[in-house]
Amino acid sequence: MASIKDKNMDTLLFDVQADTIPGVVIDAASKYTGITAIRDGNESIAYEALPEKMVEVTKGLISLGVNKGDRVAIWAPNSMRWIVAALGLQAAGAVLVPLNTRMKVHEAKEIIERSGSKVLFCVGDFLNSDFPAQLADAMPVGLEKIVVMSKRTAPLQANMLEWDDVIRAGERVSHHDVYSRLSSLEASDASDLMFTSGTTGKPKGVVSVHSACIQAFKEYIQIIGLRPAERYLVINPFFHAFGYKAGWVSALLAGATILPEQVFDAEKVLKRIESESINILPGPPTLYLSLLSHPNLNKTNLSSLRVAVTGASTIPPILIEQMKAELGIETVTTAYGLTECGGLATICDPLSPSEVIAQTSGKAIAGTDVAIFDKQGQQLSYGEAGEVCIRGFHVMKEYFEDPTATEETIDSEHWLHTGDLGVLDAMGNLKITGRIKDMFIVGGFNCYPAEIEAALAENTQIAQSAVIGVPDERMGEVGCAYIVVKDGSELDETEVIRWSRERMSNYKVPRYVRFVDSLPVNASNKVLKNELVQRFQSDTHATAD
Repeated sequence: MASIKDKNMDTLLFDVQADTIPGVVIDAASKYTGITAIRDGNESIAYEALPEKMVEVTKGLISLGVNKGDRVAIWAPNSMRWIVAALGLQAAGAVLVPLNTRMKVHEAKEIIERSGSKVLFCVGDFLNSDFPAQLADAMPVGLEKIVVMSKRTAPLQANMLEWDDVIRAGERVSHHDVYSRLSSLEASDASDLMFTSGTTGKPKGVVSVHSACIQAFKEYIQIIGLRPAERYLVINPFFHAFGYKAGWVSALLAGATILPEQVFDAEKVLKRIESESINILPGPPTLYLSLLSHPNLNKTNLSSLRVAVTGASTIPPILIEQMKAELGIETVTTAYGLTECGGLATICDPLSPSEVIAQTSGKAIAGTDVAIFDKQGQQLSYGEAGEVCIRGFHVMKEYFEDPTATEETIDSEHWLHTGDLGVLDAMGNLKITGRIKDMFIVGGFNCYPAEIEAALAENTQIAQSAVIGVPDERMGEVGCAYIVVKDGSELDETEVIRWSRERMSNYKVPRYVRFVDSLPVNASNKVLKNELVQRFQSDTHATAD
């Protein structure tokens, strides 16, 4: 038996299974008593108090007319209230719809309308943006209420409520109604509706279920060895599976303390690692590269750091060694996943050699199959490159209200076609070589940007690089490398090309080199290569003129 205490009512006792995300919270309350669940600035919530905070939101949403299966969206940066809102709506049987904080208002409006979201939680003070005010001028069809989670100077409009207003409204809802919602939740119910980045047209809504998330990330916390009370700095945005499922959900499963971070700033993060004794720091390669190149690195005590998890593409072995030697991280591993499989498909055993961790994304997690297919749909052997396909318990339920796209992505044998290019080695380790759409062909030879970037990372004067394919009359396409030089170093195009020729096949050597102060990244710190393509085209046209 587990209990939820309510400040206005008698304690309600009921059986709970930890096979839904709210069930995990109730289970954790008894398992991790005395441990802080979330700390955000000066505020904190202990594990034993988290169910009550969750239920306050659940009651508030029930009072607003939210029913099981309704969609509720969150458009906000990482925070304690983001997590509590998500848990509360899921406990009400609703489906979480996270919105990218970098979206423009018309993009957010479209997702809210397409998802049929009934209620939106958002903020009015993020990066000089007032999301409620923006939406007030273009109110999405079907959206009934906007709950403002942070202070703002503008007055509330008729369809807006403050956070405390929702909590107070929920006081009229009986505990019995909450029990009915929680007891009706099933492991196979939809937990979230996450929209893809939309790089190949309109974003598609990925429907995932509670049990898939819990099963996958129980594997994750076991492999990385996440321990109760460890301090988990979650910089990856909560609207992304890396920050949501590999982030705060994993922390709840393990009894770790969640420390949300809204925007990545290398100097601020270095200070937080030291002052708050951070143990776990996941992120994309760009995050660690930024820390390693920061001038205050050697002045900061990073001895508390224990675990780092990264991924996204082929990683230079030197980065893994630097993370261990210069950041002092004991356990470094890499993983691979995408929204359509809940964010996790493969992960490296942290005890693997550095070259395996750097050059592969590890083996499939338990209950998952990974295979490589050619363009004709034939499964390839070890060592042969093709499209990465995944089959298992955590493959998405469907694309929301898009059966055609679902059938195009999940074949009759239940293989999810990822659109990623990769190869499996004889041990079953997956190596991602890029996206099908990112690959470019130089004189008939396939070039994978991730491999070229990994090679460039060996240059001690290069902090970061991003490679794109650009048109060429003679070769069809050639490479262009955008490079951020380390502080105190000097490089020019001729030197980079000369250095590259000594270490790469001729067709891989970038034909063009462009130096930039920083690479354009999204809120997940992934490089926006489409912007680099546009920049190259713009520069080329300007030169021609």
